[in-house]
Amino acid sequence: MPYTAGVICAKVARYAERVHHPARLRTPLRRIGLKGCGPEGFIPLSWDDALDEIAEQFTKAAQRYGTETVWPFFYAGTMGLVQRDGIERLRHVMRYSQQHSTYCVALSNAGWAAGVGDRRGVNALEIPESDLIVIWGGNPVNTQVNVMTLVAKAQRRGAKLVVIDPYRTGTAEQADMHLAVRPGTDAALACAVMHIAFREGRADRAYMAKYTDDPAALEAHVATRDPKWAAKITGLAPKDIEAFADLYTRTAKSFIRIGYGFSRSRNGAQQLHAVSCLPAVTGAWQHRGGGALYSQSGLYGLNMSLIKGLDALDPTTRILDQSRIGSILCGNKDDLGAGPPVTALLIQNTNPMVVAPDTHAVKRGFMRNDLFTCVHEQFLTDTARMADIVLPATTFLEHDDFYVGSGHTYLQVAKAIIAPYAECRSNHDVICTLAKRLGATHPGFSMTSWELLNQTLLTSGYPSAEEIHAMGWYDRAVPEDEAHFRNGFAHKDGKFRFKADWRALGANSVGLSALPDHVALIDAPTPEHPFRLVAAPARTFLNTSFTETPGSQARERRPTAKIHPQDCDHLGLKPDSLVRIGNHQGSILIHIQPSEGQQPGVVVIESLWPNDAFIEKIGVNSLISADPGRPNGGGVFHDTAVWLRAV
Repeated sequence: MPYTAGVICAKVARYAERVHHPARLRTPLRRIGLKGCGPEGFIPLSWDDALDEIAEQFTKAAQRYGTETVWPFFYAGTMGLVQRDGIERLRHVMRYSQQHSTYCVALSNAGWAAGVGDRRGVNALEIPESDLIVIWGGNPVNTQVNVMTLVAKAQRRGAKLVVIDPYRTGTAEQADMHLAVRPGTDAALACAVMHIAFREGRADRAYMAKYTDDPAALEAHVATRDPKWAAKITGLAPKDIEAFADLYTRTAKSFIRIGYGFSRSRNGAQQLHAVSCLPAVTGAWQHRGGGALYSQSGLYGLNMSLIKGLDALDPTTRILDQSRIGSILCGNKDDLGAGPPVTALLIQNTNPMVVAPDTHAVKRGFMRNDLFTCVHEQFLTDTARMADIVLPATTFLEHDDFYVGSGHTYLQVAKAIIAPYAECRSNHDVICTLAKRLGATHPGFSMTSWELLNQTLLTSGYPSAEEIHAMGWYDRAVPEDEAHFRNGFAHKDGKFRFKADWRALGANSVGLSALPDHVALIDAPTPEHPFRLVAAPARTFLNTSFTETPGSQARERRPTAKIHPQDCDHLGLKPDSLVRIGNHQGSILIHIQPSEGQQPGVVVIESLWPNDAFIEKIGVNSLISADPGRPNGGGVFHDTAVWLRAV
C-alpha cells in the first residue's frame, strides 16, 4: 500500500507473541470463584452449555425488567467492520439498550465537523510536498509510524516539523520546534496565531471572502487574543508563540496533522475547531501540500444496514453512554433515564475495567451480585475476571473481515490466514449462534462473515470482496480539488464555519464559544489539586490489546509518572522513587521519572497498563473522571487535576 510502504508499527510487529501466547483463552469458562478472581476461579464448559446459559440469563433478565436491561457493550479491540459492529445487529433486533460510543473520537469529531463539516481532508500522501508540517494533538511515532515516514521525506527537502503536545513525545524529539502547551489550552495558541496573521497582514482575505462564513467577526474576536494573552493560558513564552506564528503564517504549503489528543479533554471540541480554523485564515487549503487532515473516515460511504441491523433499529430504545459505564452499573438514574437497571452485559472488543474512566465505580458496578456478565475475549483480562461466562475469541488473523482507514484512504479485505486457536470463535459466530438461541431473526444472522462483508460492499457500490482482496486494497481518495475543498466545504453553503453551531452537534453546548476561543471547561489546577495529569498511550501498548505481549511489557518495564525536575525537587523526589498521586476519586502509588519535556505542574503517565501492573493493583483510570465532554460526550482521559505526595 502506498501509505504504509510495507512498514508496520512496533506493536503489531510483535503480534505473533499475542497470537501464540500460552495464556490465550482456549475454551469457554464459567466462573466458580469470586468476581475478579484469576484463572483458578474458572472451570471449562462446552460452547453449547455456555451459549445456552447466556441466552437463558438474557431472557430471564428481559422478562423481569424489559429488553433494555441487557446492554451489549463493545469498542475497537478489532477494527474489522463485520467482527466489530455485528453486535449492533443483535442489539437492534432484540431491542437491547443502545450505546453512545465515547471512548475515543466523540469530542474531536464534533470539533472537526464544526468547521469543515465532514470527516475528510488533504491526503496524507501530500505531506512529502509540504514545506511545514504541524503535528498537533498526536504522537505518530507511537500511533502512526507511517506519518513519520512521510514527514521524513519532506524534511529531506528542507521542510520544517513543529509538534504541539503537552510533553516531549517521541514525535516531539524529532521536531524542529516543540511547543509544550499546558493540557487543554491549545485553542489559546491557535487564537494567538490567528491574531498575528491578521496583525501582520498574512491572513488571506480573498480566500476567506470566498470560502468562509464570517471572517470579519473572527478578526474582531481575535483582536484581543494576542501572544501575551495566550502565554498566560498556555504557559508558553510570547516569543515562542510569535516564532511559531511567523513560521506558520509565512508558509503557504503548511500541513496540519490533527490528532485524537483533542478528544481527551472537556473542551476538546472547542480546541480542535480553533486549530482547524488556521488553514482557512491563511488559505493554506489552496495549495498542494497545504491544508489539514484529521480523519478520512467520511470517505467510505458504506451501507452498514446489513451488518448493524439498522433496519431493525427502534429509535425509542434508550442510549447509554459508554464512558459512563461505572455510573450506569452503579444505578445512577441520570444515566439510566426512565429505563431499568442494567442486569446483563455482553462485552466484545473492549476491556472497561482498565479502559473506562473512574475505575473504582466501574469495579463497584461489576461486583453487583445481580449483574450477569458475558465477556468474549482472547485473554483473561481485568474485565473477563469479572464475568460469569468467558468465551474465547479469535484474533484478526483467524477470521475474515474488511477494514477502512482513518489516516489513509484505503479499504482492505482480509481473509483468515491461520486456523482459530484452540476452541476460539469469531465475534460474528458468537453473535449468530446466540441470536438463534434468543429467537432473533435477521438475514445477517444466517450469513457467513465473508458473505456479509461481500454483500455490504456490493450494496455500497464497491467491487466484490474477492476482487478487492485480489487487488490488495481499494483506494477511496477523492480528487485533489475535493480533498482541498476548492469547490467548497461540506456545509450546505459551502463555507468553512468560523462560527460553530455547537447545538447542532450535541445536546450539551453550554459554555462553548461559537467563535474559536479558549474556554475554561477543564479540570483546572487548584491549591488542593495543583497538578495536571495526562494519561497518554505508551508506545508499545497504545491500548489494552497489546499489554499481554511479552516484548511490549519488557520495553515499557512498569507504570511510571513523568514529573518535571522542578516539581521533583520541590517534593523531594529522586529518580525511581515512589509518589502517591490522587484526587477526590482516589489515589495510586507509582514510580517516577524526572522529565524536562513538559511544563512544571504537568504529570504524564503513559499507559494503558492493566490494574495488576500497578503497585496497589489499581490503575491510572481510577483518577480519571467520567464527566462527558461537550457538546456530544467523550472520555476526558487527559483532563485531570491531581495532587502529588512523596512516599
